[in-house]
Amino acid sequence: MTGAEAAPVIETRGLTKRYRGGQLAVDGLDLDVPGGSVFGFLGPNGSGKTTTIRMLMGLIEPTSGTASVLGRPMPGSARSVLPQVGALIEGPALYGFLNGRDNLLRYDRADPTADPRTRGARVGHALDRVGLAAAAGKKARAYSLGMKQRLGLAAALLRPRRLLVLDEPTNGLDPQGMREIRTLVRELAAEGTTVFLSSHLLDEIEQVCTHAAVMARGRLITQGPVADLAAGARGRLAVTTPDPADAVRILGEHGVGGLTVDGDRVRADAPPGSVELADLSAALVRGGVRVRSFGVERASLEDAFVALTGEGFDVAG
Repeated sequence: MTGAEAAPVIETRGLTKRYRGGQLAVDGLDLDVPGGSVFGFLGPNGSGKTTTIRMLMGLIEPTSGTASVLGRPMPGSARSVLPQVGALIEGPALYGFLNGRDNLLRYDRADPTADPRTRGARVGHALDRVGLAAAAGKKARAYSLGMKQRLGLAAALLRPRRLLVLDEPTNGLDPQGMREIRTLVRELAAEGTTVFLSSHLLDEIEQVCTHAAVMARGRLITQGPVADLAAGARGRLAVTTPDPADAVRILGEHGVGGLTVDGDRVRADAPPGSVELADLSAALVRGGVRVRSFGVERASLEDAFVALTGEGFDVAG
């Protein structure tokens, strides 16, 4: 990554938000989002993700600390920064009585820098990019949740943006729609747009993001390249056998913890360094367990999240 690419597009120092009544939503956040990255913002419900995004976009004031977006302080520079930012936060705000195309035309007219002579082409291109061209004449109130998400994303893409901020961009989409949005995010990044997205789908973050940050209880737990975050977690031992009960018993006798069974698949915490995998495999065979496969799976981002926070991932978040 060159120096220009590495310059942070989003940077916070000590960013804190305390609501009335003393509730601490975001606590001393130091966040660095490199230019050109697809940055995943992870955390369970109540971890402070949406509050952080709202502060970055100038929608709410921080209690203390600083935030800069595109090198300018927020919220003070919102009028000069936000025209360069596309955002989809907490679901799109749509006019239900208008069709999809007319919703986008209205959004585009609200932009004083948008050239009215090319408005129709701009709207048509945005609809194409999110796969809504065929439904452009349908009233927005009749759109499914996934279609509304797509239309909100189209609104964020009406103009070229240096930064795209997406809050749960695949919410409500079917698997094919999720794949299409992931492809679109990659294309935007390849074109030079930095993408900052929050998601509760850990596999989505692993598939599409270059960098990520993990939040828990209002605090930043870790941040960095996705590959490094996953590599920092120990993998899981996986055994395929038609004798899972015996495998669990024998592995437990040898000090292996975190044992779970799913059909003929036994998973467990990776054994400590003092325990040789070959010895465990031999013990299973000696105990009469028919071993079909045996090994340590690569750690996933979910493994890293659980190891870092000590809790499972709340998919409702």
